[in-house]
Amino acid sequence: MTTPDATPDRRFLAGIWRALGGAPDAPDRVRFTVAGSLPSVFAVSDLAVASVAAAGLALAELVGADGVVADRRLSSAWFGYALRPQGWDLPPAWDAVAGDYRAADGWIRLHTNAPHHRAAALSVLGVPAERAAVARAVARWTAGDLEAAVVAAGGCAAEMRSASAWADHPQGRTVAASPLLTLETAGQGTRDWRPDATRPLAGIRVLDLTRILAGPTATRFLAGCGAQVLRIDPPGWEEPNLEPDMTLGKRCARLDLRRADDVATLKRLLAQADVLVHGYRPDALARLGLDADSRRALNPGLVDVCLDAYGWEGPWAGRRGFDSLVQMSAGIAEAGMRLLGRDKPTPLPVQALDHATGYILAAMALRGLAHRARTGQGTVGRTALASTARLLLDGGAGVADAPPLAPETDADFNPVIEQTAWGPARRLAPPVTVAGAPLAWDRPAGPLGGATAVWE
Repeated sequence: MTTPDATPDRRFLAGIWRALGGAPDAPDRVRFTVAGSLPSVFAVSDLAVASVAAAGLALAELVGADGVVADRRLSSAWFGYALRPQGWDLPPAWDAVAGDYRAADGWIRLHTNAPHHRAAALSVLGVPAERAAVARAVARWTAGDLEAAVVAAGGCAAEMRSASAWADHPQGRTVAASPLLTLETAGQGTRDWRPDATRPLAGIRVLDLTRILAGPTATRFLAGCGAQVLRIDPPGWEEPNLEPDMTLGKRCARLDLRRADDVATLKRLLAQADVLVHGYRPDALARLGLDADSRRALNPGLVDVCLDAYGWEGPWAGRRGFDSLVQMSAGIAEAGMRLLGRDKPTPLPVQALDHATGYILAAMALRGLAHRARTGQGTVGRTALASTARLLLDGGAGVADAPPLAPETDADFNPVIEQTAWGPARRLAPPVTVAGAPLAWDRPAGPLGGATAVWE
């Protein structure tokens, strides 16, 4: 059994696995390889390899495999971009307005990659989409007042708080009192599926109603296990810098859920799915006639896992948010700035909350499928980026003089060039190995909306 003085990666894995309801001695069967760390005041590489290992361990238990090997360096690399374009470039990660700004009394981050979020922020500030004009306008606001105004206008913003300020905040207190995740049985389906040891999720249909990083990370992992993943986006939604990395192994279609016919299509897809991964706010699905009870009525054996940014209870339950905003709210960016002696918010070197939450979601789905295979019962699970932030903060400081990760070599990559829709690319080798059940993706990355909204 994992001991209290175990290394941070072991402690993270034990905590995740305990939250998943797994046997307490199972993490001892995981082997971690390779040394080195991403540069951070927090134990980011430990969280990376532990969350990847949790998903691998859930896969191993599903198929009855004994060996799980999680690579610390590859896990850290997958927390960035797993794709290396050959002869072409990824678009910029951020739009011209997104970023950190000095307010009258501190710092605030505006998240404006989505056009409607950018419009909300600019409407509050009363300026055009010019960074200098935005900076001048932000400087006239207090960070807390501007955060509240942008959120009220339908946008996304976060004041930079310290960890102690977050601990005293009503939402911070709620997150601290909440579990990392919940995973409960719900509904009674059938037991007519059994995993194939060599392609564990063959025959499993995963309906993906998520965007950006955490949910797509989960469904990318499930696709690597052999699941048929169908991602649904609205017309006009694009993620140009993420699609080449995050659509690996998936079919991506569009539905306009303002149209009754498309809502009916979504309900048919859901009725035939095995797993639903979604990041919609609860009221959004309810307005479509797809609240939790309705989803269960359509599909009694569904493995229904969902995420949000700030948690499912408290005054910010359902608030729009992203990894970079939660880092500002929860004290991570402030700690980086203060401990490194910087003059501006200093976030993690990767969007670790998103990626770690994604692998935790994948583990939740795999645990749910294993339970359904045994009992026929469905599962409902929830987690949040803020809960993963709490896990990281509780994990303690990173090691200041830890050796860096070794540079990439050809051995780190899949030997076959991936012919993505944007051009050829090299893809990192899987970050975790499960004996007898190798991760492999059957489809190269492709654009959102490139497929029809049907199961194959």
